[in-house]
Amino acid sequence: MLDFLAHSKSLVWHQQLARLMRTAAASDFPARLDQCLRELVGHETVLINAYRGRRRPLLIHDDYPLHRREQGIERYLSKAYLLDPFFTAVSDGLDQGAHRLRELAPDRFEASDYYAHYYRALGLVDEVGIFCRVEEDVVIAVSLGFGVKSPPLTRRALQALRHLSPMMEALLVEYWKWQGSQFQQRLAEQEPVEAALASFGAGVLTMREQEIVRLLLAGHSTKSAARELDISDGTVKVHRKHIYQRLEVSSQSQLFRLFLDHVALVSRQQA
Repeated sequence: MLDFLAHSKSLVWHQQLARLMRTAAASDFPARLDQCLRELVGHETVLINAYRGRRRPLLIHDDYPLHRREQGIERYLSKAYLLDPFFTAVSDGLDQGAHRLRELAPDRFEASDYYAHYYRALGLVDEVGIFCRVEEDVVIAVSLGFGVKSPPLTRRALQALRHLSPMMEALLVEYWKWQGSQFQQRLAEQEPVEAALASFGAGVLTMREQEIVRLLLAGHSTKSAARELDISDGTVKVHRKHIYQRLEVSSQSQLFRLFLDHVALVSRQQA
């Protein structure tokens, strides 16, 4: 420990950390945190969102250029977040630590249309989320995206983020204590689009088929969906065949597009 603290690189890092601590209550703290982490692990993109229950995430900070905002942010916040492994993890109670996307995602997530639309299309190949509960019902997630233009996410970088997460959590709590009031009203206004997920296929599909649709859209394989629902693989395959017939689609991609159209319709009705 003494060797580490005596090293010149340790001094540089602690100076950066001290600057973060002094500005934790400032409105520009998220941008400062982003810059500090970028110098450390070289991520390509960042999204900092506040989550309250299953409401739409509230964007606090990002670095997306204007020409990438519709693909990377608007579509996500208006429709696709319901299928996001990070959103699901927060909804299931995750509220601390640094976690890699593949640790939280279903087994066939990288083969899903969601992954194709919101990761591959943006040139992202990996993501780490750092989670912090800043209030009884509010969790902040700092999502760091790694792509073709950034250094790969190494085990060493991931381990560093995990070691740093307790300090980051303390800083985010301090930030929210002073700046959270400006987001409270906006969080309260964020309508959940959970109704879109619950009503997709209603009147056409059985309740079991609707459950299977949600799992398949989120990136579960047939085997994984079967495990989740405690039924056989063969039963899931039969249900999937019926789902395609009843919704008049012939592929997973068509099912995904139909789902996004349904979410868009429900969102307009709630507006």
